Amino acid sequence: MNPESTVQPPLIVHVIYSLGAGGLENGLVNIINRIPEKQYRHAIICLTESGSFEDRIRNPATRIFSLHATPGHSFRLYWKLWKIMRQLKPSIVHTRNLSALEAQIPAFFLMKRVKTVHGVHGRDVFDLEGKSRKYNLLRKVIRPLVGRYITVSLDLKNWLVNTVGVNQKAVIQIYNGVDQSLFKPGTGSLPDKTKLDFLPQEPVVIGTVGRLAAVKDHATLIRAFNIVLEILPSGKQHMRLLITGDGPLRTQLEALINELGIGEYVWMTGDRNDIADILRLLDVFVLPSLGEGISNTILEAMATGLPIIATNVGGNPELIEDGVNGYLVPCNDPEKLAESIVKLTESSNTRSLMGKASLIKISEQFNWDSTVEKYITVYDELLN
Repeated sequence: MNPESTVQPPLIVHVIYSLGAGGLENGLVNIINRIPEKQYRHAIICLTESGSFEDRIRNPATRIFSLHATPGHSFRLYWKLWKIMRQLKPSIVHTRNLSALEAQIPAFFLMKRVKTVHGVHGRDVFDLEGKSRKYNLLRKVIRPLVGRYITVSLDLKNWLVNTVGVNQKAVIQIYNGVDQSLFKPGTGSLPDKTKLDFLPQEPVVIGTVGRLAAVKDHATLIRAFNIVLEILPSGKQHMRLLITGDGPLRTQLEALINELGIGEYVWMTGDRNDIADILRLLDVFVLPSLGEGISNTILEAMATGLPIIATNVGGNPELIEDGVNGYLVPCNDPEKLAESIVKLTESSNTRSLMGKASLIKISEQFNWDSTVEKYITVYDELLN
């Protein structure tokens, strides 16, 4: 037997908060599934629980650990991390976002031969502009321990360099990709047969996908949709709103819908496994978030050939060219959001042109093969 055939590829240990449904987690799953097994092996350490995306990992050799961490700082958590890392003997430890940043400490000090990467996929939900002195002090303290930073947007790269003080040469910006074999234009059909009467004749369907949490600001979209129904004479006859996702604000959002008296025109679908089919039902995709890194749901909607309306925050302007493939609107402004929805509702030609522009932008800049090659290059350079 050739001794070289028994040599295993380098191991990357990915440390994240959890492996539940989300954009960061979706990106991690795609990277692990698409990096050739002969080049790198993978393990995932979830600081809390694993979650639903665990089932999407294709390689059964990918080990997943759940540490069941509780809120706050814990020496016991560092101890667990160190024990697992010592057992796994990784070549690279790749942490993601602020919640996992402190995992760089055991990786660096207790395993000095390990190369380190930190991914920045967005700012903390309690500090959307990245101005918190406490959080930025933590980032600056740990900054010397990180070998490379990867950001998903230029906005985040510039913030790391200018606010956190990271050396520009240590920061690599890599956009997320989108699976264009799954998310593509087409005619959608209602996936829930109990909702066959939801869509009227000649519908115009506005929709969004995302966790029902404060940062996603679904309330502004609901209020904007109510304004549109009042403005357009045939609004209630033709327009419908789809909100896909679940989360802690569901009851509150349902109460708002009922308070406005628009329940028959809005469908809150809950979590779905058929997002590609849901998107093909839509005529316009809206993301009213208060903050974003690079939104996977916007990428998926663009790949479906949809015009996009999104708030002018984070990496959204890197995806949406105002007036070309959609509109950028201010945060927490239902009137401005309603104005953009009306523009697209009234012109199917504008929707078509903007949808085509979305497809062109996706094909040119956001495919997973290119994204994965860039990640492999970062890992290779660290180990060279």
